[in-house]
Amino acid sequence: MKTSEFDYELPEELIAQTPLADRTGSRMMVVHKEDGRIEDTFFSRIADYFHPGDVLVRNNTRVIPARLFGTKEVTGAHVELLLLRQEEADIWECLVGNAHVVKPGTFVSFHDGELRAECISVGEKGLRRMKMHYQGIFNELLDRLGNVPLPPYIREKLNDPERYQTVYAKVEGSAAAPTAGLHFTDEIFEQLKEKGVIITEVTLHVGLGTFRPMDTDTIEEHVMHEEVYFMSQETADILNAAKRDHRRIIAIGTTSVRTLESVWNRFGRFEACQGETTLFIYPGYVWHTIDAMLTNFHLPKSTLLMMICSFADKELIMKAYERAVQERYRFFSFGDCMLITNE
Repeated sequence: MKTSEFDYELPEELIAQTPLADRTGSRMMVVHKEDGRIEDTFFSRIADYFHPGDVLVRNNTRVIPARLFGTKEVTGAHVELLLLRQEEADIWECLVGNAHVVKPGTFVSFHDGELRAECISVGEKGLRRMKMHYQGIFNELLDRLGNVPLPPYIREKLNDPERYQTVYAKVEGSAAAPTAGLHFTDEIFEQLKEKGVIITEVTLHVGLGTFRPMDTDTIEEHVMHEEVYFMSQETADILNAAKRDHRRIIAIGTTSVRTLESVWNRFGRFEACQGETTLFIYPGYVWHTIDAMLTNFHLPKSTLLMMICSFADKELIMKAYERAVQERYRFFSFGDCMLITNE
């Protein structure tokens, strides 16, 4: 299957540069996968699409200030690090800007040497394993020296970094936000609970696997990068009970989906576990876990667009995207959302 089949034209002015003042103020397109109907509504009405007993799954990962700007020791060359994944104590997998100057043994200095990163191995396409040298507590240092890793298509400054966090973010580790969750507030969750919806959580630390652009001509050639996930016993019990009772499981965002499907593919049911996933979902994939998902509008030719084209009919999703462009929906991380449902 050609990567180009998942391309579409998007005027640049439709890329949302800032979050709305009200998290719940976004528009919401509802795509009915069974009969092909498409509705235009608002996210604030999302509770209308839930029933008592539905289980809503959210990804509770929290974005760390993972972008660091420093200089190569000796030469003074500028180097940017994006911390992707903590492999062990002080060793991180990083995506490196100006990577050709960073070789094994290279030291990059941040804030006059308050933090130093030593390259210990070289990977493909700008990836490096870096050992951190510092005094004190690393997370506190990162809070002071690091920057929110906004996507490159967002060019305006984010005045409040918490707007790139979900209101339920608590487990630190992501290099990008699970952006479908940015629309929710505590009040919306209370509305859902009052309706009898059960809310549970998984963790997937968003890394290169989710947001790296594809650079292969065919989608089968693309290899997903590993991302770390966790599922608790409580969540596994809630989800298995929903399956047993034929109640709907609805995911907030593609990262929640990857976690659910990864656990199911591993065990044939939901189990308390942690692991690393390279799961790549595209048309032809056999689904096991969800009945509906809320997601944002994704980049052309992205693995995330391919996932939702797998969950619903590809022609229906591409038609929905064409309509979203015509109706001037806001796209990507700070943009509007799409609910894909089986009803």
